[in-house]
Amino acid sequence: MNLKESREVIRQVDEEMAKLFERRMEAVREIAAYKKERGLPIEDKEQEARVIKGRSAQIENPELRSFYVNFLQDTMDVSKRWQHYLMEGLKVAYSGVEGAFAHIAAGRIFPDGTLQSYPSFESAYEAVEKGECDVAVLPIENSSAGEVGQVLDLMFSGNLYVNGVYDLSINQNLLALPGTKLSDIKTVLSHPQAISQCRSYIRKNGFDVISTANTALAAQKVAKDGDPSVAAIASEETAALYGLEILDHDINESKNNTTRFAVFSRVENKVTGKRDAGAFLLLFTVKDEAGGLAKAINVISAYNFNMRVLRSRPMKDLAWHYYFYAEVEGDDSSENGRRMISALRGTCPGLKVVGRYTATGNSQQGGESI
Repeated sequence: MNLKESREVIRQVDEEMAKLFERRMEAVREIAAYKKERGLPIEDKEQEARVIKGRSAQIENPELRSFYVNFLQDTMDVSKRWQHYLMEGLKVAYSGVEGAFAHIAAGRIFPDGTLQSYPSFESAYEAVEKGECDVAVLPIENSSAGEVGQVLDLMFSGNLYVNGVYDLSINQNLLALPGTKLSDIKTVLSHPQAISQCRSYIRKNGFDVISTANTALAAQKVAKDGDPSVAAIASEETAALYGLEILDHDINESKNNTTRFAVFSRVENKVTGKRDAGAFLLLFTVKDEAGGLAKAINVISAYNFNMRVLRSRPMKDLAWHYYFYAEVEGDDSSENGRRMISALRGTCPGLKVVGRYTATGNSQQGGESI
């Protein structure tokens, strides 16, 4: 084959690839719409690695295989940029003001979304139910302070689905007006969870405590009021946002302080076919009889499912009655999972699967990887 013939082959291949590129990007558009509706993030590194490994194995010439890996990665990067462009209109509700940890988490999960502040967990949740926002990012648990009961209650009573659970490392800091000394501080403001996370530090310094709706509001108030005897416990990002100085870094008791955030959507991400082992969120009530909870636990165990989390919460409309929140490892849509859910329905008066997420904390994704 001479130079002219080789160039003609390349021209023909490029022509075919141009058509295939448009076809591929239309499929990516559909994936972006699917993710937007369900509150799923664009990037999934583990899925990309699996796809690259599987598809590069199809290249028979070993000299070309590493170049094909680069080709696939570049193609995926272009697809992700296209999705970022398409996802700019995603409206993300969070509780608090700019600089709150929920704001930080929402920005990291949805870097292209439009973040919308709401004054409470309930109002952020309802914003999605009413269609004002596409998704809500709300905390469900802190590694040292425990579950966020208000959000679990919204899961129990509301209609939204959880399509992802994400970890955010939390580093609390003592923030004060510029020029303030640690010895000047008499009172600290913060959210009750942050106060709980820093209880030893607060006790050691003899600070009085005032609770606020969230950490960023505490910082905002310190900056606005101008009282040098009052400090806020909040994030480093919040200090920069409100012009405060950090008097002390990382004051939380646990140095592995992590908050888990859930992404709530109106649409369930019900994946069909094979998927990686992850976990599903289960809410249920039990009969008011001896061994009622034990029966439910035994059903889950009998089908070889492991509960990594089990919590009880009081029911608002029934005194001294409780519902249970469980995070169960495995796939509830598998044949074994469906049998387990069916058996649970015979034991539990109330039961619903509220969402699913992967074992690594990323949400499950359906369809073809981009």
